[in-house]
Formats: sequence, structure tokens, C-alpha cells
Amino acid sequence: MRIRKPGKVQERIWFLGREESGVYLLEGNNGSMIVSGGMSYIVSDLLQQFEEFGIDENRIKKLLILHSHFDHVGIVPFFKRRHPEIEVYASLRGWEILQMDKAILTINEFSRNVAKRMKKEDVYSTYDLEWRNDVSGKTVREGDQIDLGGLEVSILEIPGHSSCCIAAYVPELKA
Repeated sequence: MRIRKPGKVQERIWFLGREESGVYLLEGNNGSMIVSGGMSYIVSDLLQQFEEFGIDENRIKKLLILHSHFDHVGIVPFFKRRHPEIEVYASLRGWEILQMDKAILTINEFSRNVAKRMKKEDVYSTYDLEWRNDVSGKTVREGDQIDLGGLEVSILEIPGHSSCCIAAYVPELKA
């Protein structure tokens, strides 16, 4: 099933952002987690959707990066700076890549180019979206569990599309 419209997918799972670049929000009893980092230009959409859908941004305690490509890490710097207590998770290889100066330059350049193409470049004058070396977090690997309270997110290593790819599976939701 391809989800095209932001909204509730099923109990405890939301699709947010835009059809071409979205993220998922998992709601646990102890807080929520954003899964994937989308494109940077969707930040304004996310903030509007939080309000529209009654999602409490302050309940977001974790953010999971599935791989380090620019179109999957765009919102991470904004949310980490806005809520420094958010725990950001990625694979070991993902963190290695995201600490490389060349990777950061490429992420920022590609993100700005796509925002311009989508006619959303104004988000860069409104929000702090640039990757810098101030974003760090925790490393996850095959078999790790991230506890959201009532939801356990299982981590699977799935290198292929990128050497740093991981996937998340929530047995309680079969998702």
C-alpha cells in the first residue's frame, strides 16, 4: 500500500509531510518517534500537520535515520536543535557518513537545490535546516530495540540501497 496523503495510517502510526517526501510518526506511551528524516523543505508542512492533527510536538523523544542520503535526513538538524533532548538514532555507518565534511556539504547542497526546484526555498530563511557537525546521536544495529512505552521498535540491518541502511519493525503493530 502506498500512502499519498498525510494523516493517520493506523492506530499509533501517522504519515506526515508530503507525498514525495514524508516521514512516519510512531506514538508510544512514553513518547513518539519520527521514522526517517525526509527532505528539509517539509519542516513547515510537519509543523502545520502537528497542529492540524493535534500531534504534540513535545512528545517527540526520538528520531530514527534509516540511511544517510540527503532526502532521508533533511529534518533532523531542525528538530535536534529545536528539541536538544531528542535522541537521534542511526547505524554505525550512517553516523560515520554524517560526520564527513564532504557528506555534509553534499546533503546541504542537494537539499537546497531540491527545495528550490519545489519552490520551497523560503524555508531556509525561516528555519535552521543546514547540517553541521553539531548533530550526533546513538548507534543502533541488527537486533536492537527502541522502547517507546508499549511499542518496541526492532532494528534490522538491510544494506543495499546504501551501505548504512536500516529498517524498523514494530511487532505489536505488524508494521
